Amino acid sequence: MQTAKHHSALSRIPKGIWVLGFVSMLMDISSEMIHALLPLFMVTTLGASAVAVGLIEGLAEATAQIVKIFSGTLSDYLGKRKALTVFGYALATLTKPLFALAATLELVLTARVLDRLGKGIRGAPRDALIADIAPADLRGAAFGLRQALDTVGAVLGPLLGVALMLLWANDFRAVFWVALIPGLAAVAMLIFGLQEPQSAAGEKRSNPIRRENLRRLGPAYTWVVAIGAMFTLARFSEAFLVLRAQQSGIPLALVPLVMVAMNLIYSLTAYPFGKLSDRMSHRSLLALGLGVLIAADLVLAKDAHWSVVLAGVALWGVHMGMTQGLLAAMVANVAPTDLRGTAYGFFNLVCGVAMLLASIVAGFLWDKFGAASTFYAGAAFCAATLASLFLHPAEKYPQQ
Repeated sequence: MQTAKHHSALSRIPKGIWVLGFVSMLMDISSEMIHALLPLFMVTTLGASAVAVGLIEGLAEATAQIVKIFSGTLSDYLGKRKALTVFGYALATLTKPLFALAATLELVLTARVLDRLGKGIRGAPRDALIADIAPADLRGAAFGLRQALDTVGAVLGPLLGVALMLLWANDFRAVFWVALIPGLAAVAMLIFGLQEPQSAAGEKRSNPIRRENLRRLGPAYTWVVAIGAMFTLARFSEAFLVLRAQQSGIPLALVPLVMVAMNLIYSLTAYPFGKLSDRMSHRSLLALGLGVLIAADLVLAKDAHWSVVLAGVALWGVHMGMTQGLLAAMVANVAPTDLRGTAYGFFNLVCGVAMLLASIVAGFLWDKFGAASTFYAGAAFCAATLASLFLHPAEKYPQQ
């Protein structure tokens, strides 16, 4: 009976969600071929410190989150989301050759920021498209499916990167060139495979950031943004998972497999937990996700042995599957339909600033006090977020 229900939910998910999922998968193959290797490239080839890695990763991710406010608001104002989504994916694809050409940290930073700029441009309009396309009772499942397919790409990308590193004797730059191919395929699929729904392609609307429009977002939305920001402070860049794996002593070419393990578990759990979020308390599920992240941080702080690191990374993947689609669904549930792009934009702006701060602090602690201190600090932030989740009640947050 449960299996039949599972297949029924999948069969009811509209084609557009599947297209966006496979586009995300292809782009993640492209991006993760680079990102899984980039911390190692910066440290071993360009001589970067952990603080430099944290700063570059934090600036890049913050750029992606901050830009989402503008693209999301613009998509609401125009009532059109596909064109911005295509532009964002195309920009990210065209940055891939810069990584292959980089001889300095400055060029890596430029490439990383431009890549995340593309992510920022596409992120809010894409999430708003999913909310526009998906039926309300399948919203969690739709976000979970998109996230699951995205994470399949995050599994395949590092695997392909590792295989090519072994084949080409640790030639980072050659692998970075190959990453261009799946990115181009993603852009082509989006252009020719997705038809924008009529509800998102209507006439121009009033300025979404006018005061009277922003007031319509309400206290429930403010609560979701606050929780999302605290959550992001507790979860710094995944580049530090790669650096922790490097300390385990495994061959350099195999270090990206840590991201394969994390993303494999993330992919396997994203859709089931997304579907579960359509039936249970979002606050309770988010609390469980924070508990799993605390466990992951404590395990990663304990030891750098490869088996311990793998266990911590696996828990990190479970936490991602439990929470990432859930946070997107929570925003959709509290935002008016015509302000969804703006709602995702502001949400990601706040989370972007939090990610920048978290990654800089993580890098500082790593260099000054050692790797364990970074993960202990992450666990402490998680505990504070977990307490806030229940100490400050939601303002009639709508479960469905």
